[in-house]
Amino acid sequence: MKDSTLIEAGQRSQLAFSNQMEMLVFSLTDSQMYGINVFKIIEVIECPDVITKIPNAHHTVKGTIDFRGKAVITIDMSEFLGMPAQDYKNNLSYIIVCEYNTNIQGLLITNPDKLITRSWSDIKSPNNILSDSGYLTAIAYTDENEMIQILDIEKMLIEILGLDADVSEEVLNRVISSEACSRHVLLVDDSKPARIAIQSVLDQLNLTYESFESATEAIEVLKNDADAKNRYCMIICDIEMPGMDGFTFTREIKSTPDVRDTFVLLHSSMSNPTNQIKAEQVGADGFIAKFQPDILAKKIIDVIGRKKK
Repeated sequence: MKDSTLIEAGQRSQLAFSNQMEMLVFSLTDSQMYGINVFKIIEVIECPDVITKIPNAHHTVKGTIDFRGKAVITIDMSEFLGMPAQDYKNNLSYIIVCEYNTNIQGLLITNPDKLITRSWSDIKSPNNILSDSGYLTAIAYTDENEMIQILDIEKMLIEILGLDADVSEEVLNRVISSEACSRHVLLVDDSKPARIAIQSVLDQLNLTYESFESATEAIEVLKNDADAKNRYCMIICDIEMPGMDGFTFTREIKSTPDVRDTFVLLHSSMSNPTNQIKAEQVGADGFIAKFQPDILAKKIIDVIGRKKK
């Protein structure tokens, strides 16, 4: 009989091919339910007795914990969102140790609840007012029809830790001229801060682009545009998106004759190496982790250089 852990790992790996996400549902100090993709989680641990303070850190960074011999910053999500701070010194609390953009962070929470699986088609984007004014990126529901809020943790981390979107002079010197590509780059990402950061890189490379916050919308445009294969020199796409995820979007592209030869670069905060394997399995031409402007710029320059030959 196979080890149950291996069976579970195999089942989870199949989520990449079925437009589904498994999420950990957890609570903060407001007792509401929140969700995070399990592919970003390394481990969920009880908050240790000692959190070492960091001088001049953001006020929601409680300090660092020792995790497997490494110092990992710990962020109080409740406090960041304007709720009462987590009283981790007096009450049992937990830390979600997760990986975003090749960095490991600890997210301080009240309580982990359960694991549930949902189709991305059942995960909805919030209305514009909610998404523009806060940190809510998507909404899902339990079997009992209770709301689960999926937070834009990328946006939170950008505000807490900062984000450098400048391409180095060394990389910019590789761009021969503004005529590097006469076609557009198509960008798909539901996170507004992520789109702005990627657009900044494209602007620095003197490239034109079209942006979509929904893979569902982008695939419809591509399938209905008879000249799409000549209009776009490459596609840069996020993975985690309500409606249709980047893996499913890539499979759709690669099964559509008119656009299947277009270079698809998956660009995700899910920086674990296993996601690169999944990207290759669904037919993506490349995968890089967010957000490293020089690495992104080099990849774009390389792809465009190949197109010109």
